[in-house]
Order: sequence, then C-alpha cells, then structure tokens
Amino acid sequence: MALPTSTFNTYEAIGNREDLIDKIYKTSPTDTPLISAIERVKASAVNHEWQTQALAAADTNNAVLEGDDAVTDAATPTVRLGNIAQISDKVPRVSGTQQAVEHAGRANEMDYQIGLKTQELKIDMEAIVFGTNQVKNAGAVGTARRTASILTWLKTNNSSGATGAAPVTADGAALRTDGTQRAFSEALLKSVLQSIWTNGGKPGTIAVGGGNKQAFSTFTGRSTPMEEASSKKIVASVDFYDSDFGKQKVMASRNMRTRDCLILQMNMWALATLRNMKMSDLAKTGDSQRVQVMTEYSLEARNEKSSGIVGDLTVPT
Repeated sequence: MALPTSTFNTYEAIGNREDLIDKIYKTSPTDTPLISAIERVKASAVNHEWQTQALAAADTNNAVLEGDDAVTDAATPTVRLGNIAQISDKVPRVSGTQQAVEHAGRANEMDYQIGLKTQELKIDMEAIVFGTNQVKNAGAVGTARRTASILTWLKTNNSSGATGAAPVTADGAALRTDGTQRAFSEALLKSVLQSIWTNGGKPGTIAVGGGNKQAFSTFTGRSTPMEEASSKKIVASVDFYDSDFGKQKVMASRNMRTRDCLILQMNMWALATLRNMKMSDLAKTGDSQRVQVMTEYSLEARNEKSSGIVGDLTVPT
C-alpha cells in the first residue's frame, strides 16, 4: 500500500526525540580470579623481602651408639628472597564540556570513566603477575620498576616442551624458556602434581586458559559428557580434580598465557602492596579534568616448591 497523500510521517518530521535508553551494556570480561584468590599483605619498601626455610634431607643412617656423646648437626639457614614493587596506573581525562552535558547511562562522566579504568587496572595487574614472563627490575631514573611474575619463580616443579626450561634460579631474576608446544595431557599434569607433593607442596588450584580448560574436561574419567535425565542437563565440564595428592579446584583464566597450566598452593602466594589503589586529581592544564588511578605492588612468592607448572601447551581448536 502507498502512503496516503499529505500524511505527515517520521521521514519528514523534524524534532522527534531520540530513543536512547538510560543504560550501558558492557561485555568485556572483568573477572580476575587468580589475583583475587591470593592473600593481600603490606609492603614497606620498594624491595619487598621474605625468607624461606628448608629442612635437611632424611638421614637413613641416623643411628647412634648407646651412651655416646651427642654430635651437633649442621644448621640449615633460611633463604632471603625479594621482589620489586611495580607502579601501574590508568589516567582518564574528560573535557569540561563533556562533564557538563547530559549523559545517558551514567550521571557523571568522570566517575564513570574512573570506574572503567579501575577495572582495567585490576585486569592489568592479574595479567602482569600471572600472564607474563617478566623478571624483576629495580629500575632507574629512566626505567620503570617491574615486579617478577609467577613464571620466573616456578623452577622446581616444572614440565616443559622440547627446548623449554624452567628459570635457572628460583628468585624472580631469570626468565622461563619457552619450548616446543605439545598437547595438554593428564600424564603431564600428574607428573607435576607428584613433583610438588615430593617437595612438600599442597596445591589446591589448577589454572588454565579456556581451550585447555575444555581439554581438561576430557581427561580420564570425564571423557564423555554425562546427561542428568531428571534435570534435563548435560554435564561436560570438570571444576574439581580429585588427584592422588589432594583435591584440586580447576579454573579457567582469561589473563594468563594459554600455553601454561599453573598448579598452585594459593596460600604460598601473596600480593604485597606498597601503595593501595587510590585516585588522585591531577593539575588542570586546560578545560579538562584528569584523575590518576594508581597502585604499587609486588608478587610475594613464599615458597615456589609449593606449586608448579605444565608449560608449552598447544591451544585446542
């Protein structure tokens, strides 16, 4: 049908109000499961330090003569370790005009931008601590300080592909060497779990990327999806793994490297903050407002023998 003659319609109208709802929908991921799971402690210096202690190896010849004088055993000193505090920030900037106009979905533009940048900063921190192969750097006048990431601590309990290797020292000062990637398997996982147990660790968390979380769900005993007829639901995931050395929570992390599987005793890792996250108004240099969202932090590796890594994994397609 044709539009009747002289019918005033929306194509000709001037001044119809826009239909913009007062909401903003955001799909970008904001979860930081690993950094949220470790303890928070207070740092009081740029070089945050702690000590570890090891016991002497078992002595199967520990037998003494009756009535003999006691022989003093050698003491095992502590090991002093440390990590450098890194400064990370986000700085939103809003013009005076944008702050003054009426907005949809937020009452105050600067407050909204601060909220976004705060979430982004937390994601940056998780990706730096758990998703980079970064050694500590004390910095200089023209060099930003950097905290050693978890990959540069995990030396003892390590599985690498061909040409790959753990860092040569377990102190955050040496990089992990990436090797030839291989498929994630239960045998690789079991090998590292046993190594951790042998060295006294009690891990409870396994973290992998999304692709290898799906691969994990096909391990022995869970290789076929199960249907719950009563609830009309198919269960095809593994959230807990009951290993020979304890029950493990299995989580997918978006912010770690997809080639790594981290096996962690979470209470042996902490985020040490020299300065907690805070907001500071920056000096005005024109018709705009700037706010710095900033924090200063380092990773505390209380004893790397408590945890391990299955590295150099391919990502299933």
